[in-house]
Amino acid sequence: MTQPAFLPVEELPRLLSLLSDQGYGLQGPILAQGAVSFGPVSQVTELARGYQDDTQPGRYRLVESPSPRYFDVCCTAQGLKPWLFQAEELLWQADADDEGLHFHPVTPSAQPTAFIGVRACDLAALARHDQHFLGGKYPDPQYRARREALLLIAVNCHRSSQSCFCQAMGTGPAIRQGYDLLLDELASGFVIQAGSARGAKLLQALALAPATAEQKTAAQHGQEQARRQQTRDMPAGDLQEILYQAQGQESQWLPVGKRCLACGNCTAVCPTCFCFRVEPHSELDGSRHRAVRLWDSCFSNQHSYIVGKIIRKAPEHKYRQWLTHKLATWHQQYGHSGCVGCGRCLVWCPAGIDLTEEAWRIAQACRHD
Repeated sequence: MTQPAFLPVEELPRLLSLLSDQGYGLQGPILAQGAVSFGPVSQVTELARGYQDDTQPGRYRLVESPSPRYFDVCCTAQGLKPWLFQAEELLWQADADDEGLHFHPVTPSAQPTAFIGVRACDLAALARHDQHFLGGKYPDPQYRARREALLLIAVNCHRSSQSCFCQAMGTGPAIRQGYDLLLDELASGFVIQAGSARGAKLLQALALAPATAEQKTAAQHGQEQARRQQTRDMPAGDLQEILYQAQGQESQWLPVGKRCLACGNCTAVCPTCFCFRVEPHSELDGSRHRAVRLWDSCFSNQHSYIVGKIIRKAPEHKYRQWLTHKLATWHQQYGHSGCVGCGRCLVWCPAGIDLTEEAWRIAQACRHD
C-alpha cells in the first residue's frame, strides 16, 4: 500500500480523465428518479454533488448538504449487484435445423469499468458475492468476466444515515481492504491511497503531493464521526442459535407477517441476495431455444414451489426464511453473516419493516421463553 496523497477538489476531473484515457467506462453516484444510484459518468458535473440522504424505515429523501461535497450520500439505492449479477441474462442458446439442435454457449465479455463512490458495505457485499459466484469448482463465467474488468474507487463514509448499521455487522464504516483506490473527502479535496497494483499505477500517474498530517487526521476524524452517528445495533449473544430456536415458534413471526407485503423489495435492493431462477424461452416454430437467468426472491411463491405445492405461502413464513438465512444459515454456508449493514432493505420496504428491530424482538421473545 502506498502512502496517502492529496487530490485537490479542483483536480478531481483529472482522475476521471485518467480513467477514461486508460479505457475504463466510469460509473458513479448520480441523480436518477429522485434517488442517488450508480450510473454512467463522463464528467464530475454529473455526480450527485451537494446532497445527503435522509433515510428511515420506509422512507428515502434527498436533502441539500451543508457542504458541496461529491460523496455525502451514504448509500446508493443499489450496490454493485445489478452490474455484476445482472437481473436478466442469457445463459445459453440452441438453434434447431434438420440435423438437430446446435448449442451455443454464451461467451462472457465485459468492458473495463471503474466504479467511484463505493462504500464499505458495498465492498463487504462484493466479497460475499465473490465467495458465492467464484468459489468452488464451477465459478460463474459471466460474473467472473465482469469482476475481472472492475476497478474500485472506494470512499470512506464521514457521515452515517439513520438506516446505517455496518458497524454492528463488522463491515464498516471505515474501509480496510478490497479497493484499488480509496478516498477520504475533505472540504478542499481528497486524501487518496492505493490498495492494489492497479491503484498504485493510477496514483503514480496523478503525481500528487503527499497528504499532510493534518489532512490524514481530518480523514480519521471523519471516519470516527460516521461511526459515532450509527445508532442501530444487533442483539448480543448467539443470534444464530436464537433464530434456529425461533424457527418452530409460529407466534414469534406473526407480528411481522401482518405487516410484510411479500413484495420482495428487500431482496431486490439487498447487495448480497443472489437467488435466481432459470426460465426456458423457445420460438413458436421450435427454431431457437434459450435459457435465461432471472433474479428471484424468497418472497415469491415460485421460490418455494415444489411438486405442485407452495411450501411458504404466508408472509410470515417468507420473512422467516429470509431473516434466518440472512443472519443464521449464511454462517454455516460461508462463515459469516449475509447482512452487511447497509440498511437498504429497511429503507425501501414499503411497510417500513426494520431488520434490526425484528432481530431484537425475536431475541427478546426467545430469552423470555
